[in-house]
Amino acid sequence: MHALGILRSSGGCPERHRAAAGHPRRSARLAWGFGIAGLLAYNWWLLVPLKPGLMRSPDELFSNLEVSGQPFATAMQHADLLSGLLLAAAFLAAGSASIPGGRREWLAMMIFAVAGAAGGLFPEVCADEISPLCRSREWHFQLPLSQYVHMAAGVAEFGAVTAALLFAVLRARGQPSATARAYRALAAGAAAAYPLLGLAYLLDRLGGVMEIVFFTGFTLMVLTELRERTAPARERRPAVPGRGG
Repeated sequence: MHALGILRSSGGCPERHRAAAGHPRRSARLAWGFGIAGLLAYNWWLLVPLKPGLMRSPDELFSNLEVSGQPFATAMQHADLLSGLLLAAAFLAAGSASIPGGRREWLAMMIFAVAGAAGGLFPEVCADEISPLCRSREWHFQLPLSQYVHMAAGVAEFGAVTAALLFAVLRARGQPSATARAYRALAAGAAAAYPLLGLAYLLDRLGGVMEIVFFTGFTLMVLTELRERTAPARERRPAVPGRGG
């Protein structure tokens, strides 16, 4: 009778509980599979140094290499589109409720992924960072719509992942976990890097270098979010003050 009571209290179906336990593991494997594939596509810029002369100056932005007609532009555009779709699939697999109180940052990471895909789907039509004529026509709204959609997607991409980081830092405030410390370190890096990015834009210098800094930071943010979202529930549980840290 005691054993029967245990079965009743747990739903009476061990097979169902084993299946439920296996579901988070399958979701985690899917999230990491999509996530790693998406990040490999996202970081296509790592291959640029292997082709000397492709990027002519550290002041040039990597997005200028995706301007239609440039060597390998189509492959780079497809990589951005694929990356965004895969990262969106990764966070869908991880689930919006996979972190208590983490829905806002999940939504922000989804916007980040969708914006990245849009940037690949709507490439720039001219290199505004190295062509004064392109920049002038851009400011006077004389370019095709694709140029402005690409720019808006870039702003949304940067804004969304930054918002996700802010939400994560606020949510994990006071927690001693390695993940919480990683969020705080990323936030400190962003606080130092954003003024440098603005300076690079104003001076038109080292734009490509600053992009590398942010691409690296965004990659670490994705990895940290996926790590926390796919960790066992006991590892995601916030620490309760006064109960052993």
